[in-house]
Amino acid sequence: MSADTALQTIAVGVIVERSKGMSEWTEYLWRPVDVLIGAPVTPSWTKLGGDDERTRFYCGSTQIEFHRTETANYRSNLATGKPQLWVALRPVDSNPPYELFAVTADPAEGEALTESGNNIVEPVAMPEVVEAALTGFIAEHHVERTVYKRKRERGNPEALGRRPPENRK
Repeated sequence: MSADTALQTIAVGVIVERSKGMSEWTEYLWRPVDVLIGAPVTPSWTKLGGDDERTRFYCGSTQIEFHRTETANYRSNLATGKPQLWVALRPVDSNPPYELFAVTADPAEGEALTESGNNIVEPVAMPEVVEAALTGFIAEHHVERTVYKRKRERGNPEALGRRPPENRK
């Protein structure tokens, strides 16, 4: 989705956790673990704490965008009883090896972010402030769309059959 079509945005910060890898091929595993409301003035990739096994970092900030055309997806997310946000980290050639790419409340968009195969996309619990804003957004902008099923016309079984010689031209 494009920011110019978003009717509402919410600034959020993302916390990621780095844990030791369990194999000889991976030194560390990275995953988003929390979303904060607002954009803290803390620089990206500030170490927040941890131990020998796990370390948490403030990854950075971004905007969650609400789009009028996605209200059905937002509504199904809220209906689960445990609404989530999907956080996507994109690999980069630097240290740390990921950058914050997107945060979304749309489950379909969250799934689409996994299609590149390289992104880390994890669901995290939706903060109550975002849930309340999303509920209000749905109440204001949701339009129930009826599903229109086309009826197929019955095909002519003789249309592709052989025609008698007198009907050929």
